[in-house]
Amino acid sequence: QVQFVESGGGLVQPGGSLRLSCVASGDLFSIDAMYWFRQAPGKELELVAVSLSGGYTDHAPLAKGRFTISRDNAKNTVYLEMTNLEPEDTAVYYCNNNPQGPWGQGTQVTVSS
Repeated sequence: QVQFVESGGGLVQPGGSLRLSCVASGDLFSIDAMYWFRQAPGKELELVAVSLSGGYTDHAPLAKGRFTISRDNAKNTVYLEMTNLEPEDTAVYYCNNNPQGPWGQGTQVTVSS
């Protein structure tokens, strides 16, 4: 089973930007759909974006216009470029090829002044 390691989170001020990375332990070429999810304190897991192997991407309303998912199959890496961050974006961000989990450790994003 392919595993994923997320990184790139941190503390950023409102309006700032971050780029999250998700490295797969296996061949990303063989994986069709890759997802970014997030979970804020006390809230349920929510979908942020999805990337399909054919180049199709889609972003949840919370992310449209601010976040961009992309993938580099040669590097076995999926990215989430986040701009104009808001305090409401504070959460642990996870990537996976299975929207049902299981989930790794994720990467913490904190947006605060």
